[in-house]
Amino acid sequence: MRILVTGASGFIGRHLCPVLAGANHEVIAWVQTSGRDRLEGVQEVVSTLDGIRDPVDAIVNLAGASIAGGRWTVRRKAVLLDSRIGTTRRLLDWMATVAPPRVLVSASAVGWYGDHADRCITEESAPGLDFAAGLCQRWELVAQEARALGSRVAVVRTGVVLGDGGALASMLPAFRLGLGGPLAGGAQYFPWIHVDDIVEIYRWLVEREQVEGPYNAAAPTPVSQAQLARTLGEVLGRPAIMNVPAWTLKMLLGEMSELLLTSSRMEPRRLMEEGFHFRHPELRPALETLLKKGLAAA
Repeated sequence: MRILVTGASGFIGRHLCPVLAGANHEVIAWVQTSGRDRLEGVQEVVSTLDGIRDPVDAIVNLAGASIAGGRWTVRRKAVLLDSRIGTTRRLLDWMATVAPPRVLVSASAVGWYGDHADRCITEESAPGLDFAAGLCQRWELVAQEARALGSRVAVVRTGVVLGDGGALASMLPAFRLGLGGPLAGGAQYFPWIHVDDIVEIYRWLVEREQVEGPYNAAAPTPVSQAQLARTLGEVLGRPAIMNVPAWTLKMLLGEMSELLLTSSRMEPRRLMEEGFHFRHPELRPALETLLKKGLAAA
């Protein structure tokens, strides 16, 4: 298949492109910013959609500025919205002028659900009401418009991806110094997933003709913030008892602190029911694998 990947130079995209290429797919990357020279597994790089010469069979839409890239000021919120909703809208406008692909697999996030305390979250759970939830809901609605063009649409509500970047990489320096610990007491659930598994989920959704709709992408064994901190400390052989109170996070991060204070006990129910196999279902072995391979180096 010819597969167009947006956001190919991002955290997930850098791992997904070589996996797709290894499965004998032809990968075209739409890259609007930097990072073109580091795209392993990509056969063609375009800066504009008009630069794509031949039809594509599938699109994986990963484009979006980092949700944790800074305080959610009015300007930052505008960037977050346009990099997701605006980019997806531009993608849909282009799709309407060409032969539409068979499938669009579009990113979303666990933020769709908001705070559900300790209640289990499935794909049928109610949406949240905060900024992140509204962002994800609007993002998904635009992606679903591809159905009117004849494309199958699947959306991936992703948890926190553990790998060579993102949350784990930012946590490691403090934990290696023995300064790590739970956030705001640690009772809130932390929906994690190994980078190998999120990449395979995207490939699985592209290749399986019958799947569509929302899919929760998190390991089948959710843990609390406290369990995460304790396990990471044990794997590193360091204490993990430093607790950062909620008021400190709110003072430092403002509204963005919702990302750390929200409890999301997300279950990948549809993936499990439809036969997806997780390579890294348990947190401790997943962390040990990442650290052994050096994927999470500080």
